[in-house]
Amino acid sequence: FAASPATYHAALKDAQANDRPLLVLVGATWCPGCVTMKQTVLPAMQKDGSMKGVSYVTVDADSDREVASQLMRGSMIPQLIVFAKTPDGKWHREQITGQTSAAQVKSLIARAVTAQKATEDVAVASATGN
Repeated sequence: FAASPATYHAALKDAQANDRPLLVLVGATWCPGCVTMKQTVLPAMQKDGSMKGVSYVTVDADSDREVASQLMRGSMIPQLIVFAKTPDGKWHREQITGQTSAAQVKSLIARAVTAQKATEDVAVASATGN
């Protein structure tokens, strides 16, 4: 977990620039569930292409306290948070707290990508006059 606030902000900018959801893992090096998510579950998903539709970053709850406190709801970790832009231009937030399976993460990502895609469809429809 070596992420800095600049890394989070860089991932947020990437998500905004590329119109894709932002997936954030908030955890800590001393948390076994966090380590499993960071070293096993999410890398496997990156390898199989399951995360290609999102920008992804990790935030260490200890070394990046300010960023983590802004992101977290409650104090349990790991927290896997996804932000997707909605048709009205606001960001929708969804999260899973605690260690979770790849299937649950894929479902979370799929919902975010679908929400973000709906935004693109609305933008295309208004740009083409439909």
